[in-house]
Amino acid sequence: MTQPPPAEQASAVYQSNPQRELPTRRGTELAMLGFAAFIVTCAFVLVQANQEQELSWSILWYGLAYLALFAIAHLAVRKWAPYADPLILPCVALLNGLGLVMIYRIDLASAADAVQSGDNYSAVAPKQVLFTTFALVLFLAVLIWVKDHRSLTRYGYICGLLGVIALATPAVLPASLSEANGAKVWIKLPGISIQPGEFAKILLLVFFASFLVTKRDLFMVAGKKVLGVELPRGRDLGPIVIAALVALLILMFEKDLGQSLLLFGIVLVMVYVATERGIWVGVGLSFFAVGCVIAYNLFGHVQQRVANWMDPLKTYDDPGGGYQVAQGLFGLGTGGVGGTGLGAGRPEIVPEANSDFITAGLGEELGFIGLAALLLVYLLLATRGMRSALAVRDTFGKLLGSGLAFAVVMQVFVIVGGVTKLIPMTGITTPFISYGGSSLLANYILVALLLRISDAARRPAPKARPIAVAQAPLAEANTVMVSRPPADGGNPTGSEL
Repeated sequence: MTQPPPAEQASAVYQSNPQRELPTRRGTELAMLGFAAFIVTCAFVLVQANQEQELSWSILWYGLAYLALFAIAHLAVRKWAPYADPLILPCVALLNGLGLVMIYRIDLASAADAVQSGDNYSAVAPKQVLFTTFALVLFLAVLIWVKDHRSLTRYGYICGLLGVIALATPAVLPASLSEANGAKVWIKLPGISIQPGEFAKILLLVFFASFLVTKRDLFMVAGKKVLGVELPRGRDLGPIVIAALVALLILMFEKDLGQSLLLFGIVLVMVYVATERGIWVGVGLSFFAVGCVIAYNLFGHVQQRVANWMDPLKTYDDPGGGYQVAQGLFGLGTGGVGGTGLGAGRPEIVPEANSDFITAGLGEELGFIGLAALLLVYLLLATRGMRSALAVRDTFGKLLGSGLAFAVVMQVFVIVGGVTKLIPMTGITTPFISYGGSSLLANYILVALLLRISDAARRPAPKARPIAVAQAPLAEANTVMVSRPPADGGNPTGSEL
């Protein structure tokens, strides 16, 4: 008896039990998390060996904390999102670990400088571990609470309203409670500071995705034609335009250029994904160019940022001038292709070295090769998120997943572009790497939603139930009567009534 081909065997297995055909790949995730932990451990050892010429117990503390946190995260994904993409969490773990290494490395150098100058310095690496703990608690809460990402569509307009309120709150607070480094983006409470714009970004993403799902067809039908472009009706286009303009005006008033650029790019990409019409990209870029010209002529801080971008050495000694950008470029130039080595550079001399300019420090000590590898990890994270968004079965998941994945890419482009003088510096944080609690909390919410969407995309469809065949009523059923066999052994007779 001949055996069927392997493909037919696999098809038969899948049809008999779909759950057996698609593995959860949690073992792959665990192996990649172990690899990330190995890289982070080696980085900690190199930092201490180069900075202090010895190894201390602090490495063990940071290493165990790192392993415990991401072991819990892996177990949570295994339980509540078993079919999620196996590479998203390891990418995040590697980025978060390398960021912790760099923050710890800057702490060592800053503490040594403080000892020489007789000042006091408080290390921030332990705070970053605490922020990561809170972020993973929120990560678990989102995985448990959002069992189906499609349930978020019910709260679309509420999320939009909350997002605008979160953006506007720092603008109405006094400068003493909201301003830092010239930007009114904080809510300063006793013992804690929160940047609500980080959370508003995700809330507005949910609103835009849910709105575009309901109005997707209306964006593709003809309304009025302006300059050859067919626009939707005003009542259909109005809510998303109003929400985007209000958010952008608030951010410009708060002098938060980075979040403005980030939000604008995300909305533009989501509209393109929803409509698949390239004309919206052209219209959006035209509005962006006009907005840049208006902002440059109205706001002095925009003019200063552009001047620092054009020639940071010319404004090197000016207050708020190009000193920070120039020092970052000097660090990147010092690192060259191969870098100075972890712990062997001077990244601490750059202002905000552990937050806004942490990529300059990484570029100095890891070189062009190390920084390029880091950017490839971001690209892999965004690609896996976008892949899950394209594979999910519902339109809301596609829009939300693509928006979340693009948010990571856009945020990295804005900050790395500013550090390398590709675009004017905007002052946002590098996801998962920079020091700061608000950024970590918001980005771990983003990752939890991406994992939820990828779980829905990879989860096998439930096996279809057999269709029940309608039975005839008992009163209409045919009845067959069979007589007993005759005593003489003859054939039985029967009749149908």
